[in-house]
Amino acid sequence: MTTIQIFTTNVTHAAYTSQICAEIENAAILRGTGIAKRDQGLIREKIEKGDAIIALDGDELAGFCYVQLWSEGRLASHSGLIVLPNYRKQGIAAKVKKAALDLVAEKYTDANVFGITTNLHVIKLNTELGYSPTTFSEITQDSEFWEQCRSCPNFDILERTNRKLCLCTAMVKKISSNDRVMAS
Repeated sequence: MTTIQIFTTNVTHAAYTSQICAEIENAAILRGTGIAKRDQGLIREKIEKGDAIIALDGDELAGFCYVQLWSEGRLASHSGLIVLPNYRKQGIAAKVKKAALDLVAEKYTDANVFGITTNLHVIKLNTELGYSPTTFSEITQDSEFWEQCRSCPNFDILERTNRKLCLCTAMVKKISSNDRVMAS
């Protein structure tokens, strides 16, 4: 039996950067959709700044997710959620996602959370965590966010529709004062 520990990242977790990026890309390739690549510099920065959650089984990477602010700090996204194959179906994704929600509630007190995904498991998880489906017009319009979608095989749909439609489902969670109290 494994004992998975969930951490808000710090500089000591930067050693996992390459593995995290490779796992994000591999997961997207296996699904045949979704965002395939993350810049190692971005992932390292998020880890070192404490804007990420990591799940570890001893020294072994089990899962990961990072937080990024958008729309002048009014919105935060959780991105790059992965659980390595040997650790799936153990509830790790839910624990990582919940820890990321707590991180936003504690650290970014003016932000609500959103995400986009084509992954049915993530849609179900988001729903369980209180996210609601929304239109793309209700999430960030920051160009930098949408540039991250460029490596996705569906990017042409997003461009053709002026960022109004894609195969992804957009979801948002309004962080309540109760969420903020419980996170601190």
